[in-house]
Amino acid sequence: MFRLVLILFLFFQGSYAFLSTQTSYQEQVKVLKSLDISPSFMTDLVFMRMKEDADRYRTKHFLKVLEGGNRFVPVLQSMLDEAKIPEAFLYLAMAESNFAPSAYSKARAVGIWQFMPYTAKKFGLKINLYVDERRDPIKSTEAAIKYLKYLHAMFGKWYLAAIAYNCGEGRLKRAIKKAGSDDLKVLLDVRKKYIPKESRIYLRKIMMMQYISNSTDFIVGHDMSYLMNRGTSHTFTKVYLNGGATLSAVANSIGMSYKELKSYNPHLRYGFAPPGEKKYHIYIPYGKESLFVKNYDASKDRGRFYVHRVKKGDSLYSIGKKYGVSYKIIKDFNKLKTNILRVNKTLIVPVLKPRNRVYIIKKGDTIGKISRKFRVAVNDIIKYNNKKNSIVRVGEKLVIPHKY
Repeated sequence: MFRLVLILFLFFQGSYAFLSTQTSYQEQVKVLKSLDISPSFMTDLVFMRMKEDADRYRTKHFLKVLEGGNRFVPVLQSMLDEAKIPEAFLYLAMAESNFAPSAYSKARAVGIWQFMPYTAKKFGLKINLYVDERRDPIKSTEAAIKYLKYLHAMFGKWYLAAIAYNCGEGRLKRAIKKAGSDDLKVLLDVRKKYIPKESRIYLRKIMMMQYISNSTDFIVGHDMSYLMNRGTSHTFTKVYLNGGATLSAVANSIGMSYKELKSYNPHLRYGFAPPGEKKYHIYIPYGKESLFVKNYDASKDRGRFYVHRVKKGDSLYSIGKKYGVSYKIIKDFNKLKTNILRVNKTLIVPVLKPRNRVYIIKKGDTIGKISRKFRVAVNDIIKYNNKKNSIVRVGEKLVIPHKY
């Protein structure tokens, strides 16, 4: 993460000469004002101290990052506009993650907006065995909008919200108290070091990204004019699946590969919707919705999956017996090369077809006890076995319906 920040910053250092000639003064003032920054900030010595020549490799790197985020940029930009969040914050996401939902830092920050677990959960994102919604481009952006509004309400200025997003609200509060001011030039004082070095260059970096990304001459000059239309195009849409439904069934219904569909759904840890949810969203390419409605049959996509964490004494055979699945299926599904299991290893157990269990009544059994034992309603057992009442006899066989 730090290396990425450093590389991008060095690139922007080399780009100021370009910006000063091809980005209008009015546009720069507009960006500054949107962040509650005085236009006089353009005379900031550190801000102006940029190298004259831009490195060609780094120019290509920047454009590659911009192009790589093309799937998500239109949606993110639309969401920020609707929430009345300054456009510059779109480039906060770029600075944090290169627009990559899979981005992961050593500090355990994840996703486009680089949420830490505590903050993610605080602003409504689920993180469990089946999903990590920090990787969900839409839900994580909704959470980021809530967080940015929360920071803006706390500090009163957008540039302070940006700094707090980078270094933390507590650190910024302490910095303002120590400096006796929340003025940007004061907080960015290199000698006083009120805020961390990375945070001192953070805001400049975001603005540089916005200037370059909106420069027609720059983008057209590098044969990427199609990026100028990214704000008017939609790339994916949301549909809903039953819990446990599989991405492979959806992929087949809309004529695309599982691998490609999975790339649209980085928030799913595995290839299926969370089993515990009645309905859960996934994303499919824009324009495929009609195929989904026409071809996807939820009644035929009844996959059921369990996540099993290996305990001491577990074996593939014992795990298979527990879930009613051949150990060979578990081994194949998890691409295991050996039968030896490591304690705490996570295994996905596919139960594609429910298996009902036959139970032989023992002395002292009642249908109520059996109901509690298997967590199946008494009426379901009676109905499934075509019984007229709840009376059971020793030796009688009951089929226990497999309940999900």
